[in-house]
Amino acid sequence: MHLIVGLGNPGSKYQGNRHNIGFMAVDEIVRRHGFSPWRKRFQGETSDGVLAGEKVLILKPLTYMNESGRSVGEAMRFFNIDPAQVIVLYDELDLEPGKTRVKLGGGAAGHNGIRSMIAHAGPHFVRVRLGIGHPGDRHLVQPHVLSDFAKSDKAWLEALLQAVADNIDLLVKGEEGSFQNKVHLAVNPPPEKPAKKAES
Repeated sequence: MHLIVGLGNPGSKYQGNRHNIGFMAVDEIVRRHGFSPWRKRFQGETSDGVLAGEKVLILKPLTYMNESGRSVGEAMRFFNIDPAQVIVLYDELDLEPGKTRVKLGGGAAGHNGIRSMIAHAGPHFVRVRLGIGHPGDRHLVQPHVLSDFAKSDKAWLEALLQAVADNIDLLVKGEEGSFQNKVHLAVNPPPEKPAKKAES
């Protein structure tokens, strides 16, 4: 069994925030793959379904970002899920908007949600970092992540969320490289080659 976690803050006030891109991604997975309706448990909301022939539980912690690990740890203990079977989707300041990076394990790199995850689940889970871009000044980081995506972000954001949902089964199968490549190509499609002129 895999546990897929989206990180974010609960409530309508935060719904469109850059910090909530993890929630947005798992919402899209649930919608596109016909998972069960959300229900409240493990200090969060859960939905379940099947991906790549395997049972998958999706979790949105409702503990606020800085305490995300409490909710995740509870679900992991209940189902006896190994940390390597946990996939976490979250916002990444140090990646350009629309960029995606996947890796197993590592540190928190200043992300409070990941710091809480490490405290409650250890570091050996799969991280899916979804780029939201950096405002350029560390003093502007908090207002940047806690403000909504701009209208100009709509095209790449929708393409990213759809690509993540369409290819999430690859992560369940452990094919991180293929997932990353397919998402990149969906968000940055190669330019079409001009049609060759017919020879006269």
